[in-house]
Amino acid sequence: QVLLVESGGGLVQAGDSLRLSCATSGLTFSSGHMGWFRQAPGKEREFVAAIRYSGHTYYKDSVKGRFTVSRDNTEKTLYLQMNSLKAEDTAIYHCAADPRGILSSIRDWNQYDYWGQGTQVTVSS
Repeated sequence: QVLLVESGGGLVQAGDSLRLSCATSGLTFSSGHMGWFRQAPGKEREFVAAIRYSGHTYYKDSVKGRFTVSRDNTEKTLYLQMNSLKAEDTAIYHCAADPRGILSSIRDWNQYDYWGQGTQVTVSS
């Protein structure tokens, strides 16, 4: 059984930092691509950041320079370090996995096979 469990969300003030974690089990983590997506109330799910099994990273333009995605293949855990948080970053953050490492568009949430339940991030201005 594949499980993705996010943690680390919370209520913070604008300018603060949070570190999200996504602990995985039941999948071959090291050979897969991993992504972070978010969804705010009344809005579409959107791409935030992703990391290929090679370590190559991708970011949504509005988070570049503030967010850093990383992975620990030994711990089978994905991370998202979020600095200089803004009110517009408020959303539920989900991690997603493509354990076979075959997706063609890393920003397309439809191409990921597994999802976590999400962790709420609320940034007050």
